[in-house]
Amino acid sequence: MEQSVQTRRIDGKQLAADLRERLRQRVAEAQLSPTLATILVGDDPASAVYVRSKTRAARQIGIDVRDHHLPATTSQDELHALLTRLNEDPEINGILLQLPLPAGLDEEALLDTIAPEKDVDGFHPVNLGLLLRGRPGLRPCTPAGCMDLIHHTGTSVSGKHAVVVGRSNIVGKPVALMLLAEHATVTICHSRTPDLPDQVRAADIVVAAAGRPNMIQGDWIKPGAIVIDVGINRLDDGSLVGDVDFDAAQGRAAWITPVPGGVGPMTIAHLMQNTVEAFCRQTSSG
Repeated sequence: MEQSVQTRRIDGKQLAADLRERLRQRVAEAQLSPTLATILVGDDPASAVYVRSKTRAARQIGIDVRDHHLPATTSQDELHALLTRLNEDPEINGILLQLPLPAGLDEEALLDTIAPEKDVDGFHPVNLGLLLRGRPGLRPCTPAGCMDLIHHTGTSVSGKHAVVVGRSNIVGKPVALMLLAEHATVTICHSRTPDLPDQVRAADIVVAAAGRPNMIQGDWIKPGAIVIDVGINRLDDGSLVGDVDFDAAQGRAAWITPVPGGVGPMTIAHLMQNTVEAFCRQTSSG
């Protein structure tokens, strides 16, 4: 019989608060003046909440925010024109286009319009290419947050077997590259992986980013593994759960992130970090 493991939660809320405080001190001490432009198209309630959270976090750090709330009827050309103006505005250091966009708008084309040096989400092909090449650039926020959470456990990634469940350009692929850069052996799995339970059982580090509630069962977790749960899924009763069956993973995972309160706060903190970094690169300061 396998011995039970003492499972410890990784407190993403506290780690994010610590990062935001370090950024606040950096901005104040170096007298930096970064400015973030946010764009919200339409009236999706969840998107509005996310933008408010990001705006509040930015202002607490000392980042000026220019909010642009556009109607759902905004056209592709109108949005492209706004992004172009913001790219050309020397007072704007970072641009955040809140996703998802209303139907009929081409998200990929619009994200590609954002100047790479102002792409604080880290989604632009140039920044993803720099990540692939191992060169400095603005990193995608959620994967960067995942790496911080792993580092917090004190476990070296080098030589570990990491399994990433999910292959999106926003989380799965970038976090796999970040793990690889720290000398992990990385396996990327997805919904069509035929032996997914066995793949996960072999993992020292699991990053779950498939977007399916409780997809990863507790008995899939290797005793002593680190589990980073990126998923955030709302059930019919209104509760939020991750991609990992959190309760069933207790006693198997050595470390696990809760949902909510794990990866989410780190994503916003890294958006703030990218905004400060973008300012410093554009102004050669800080």
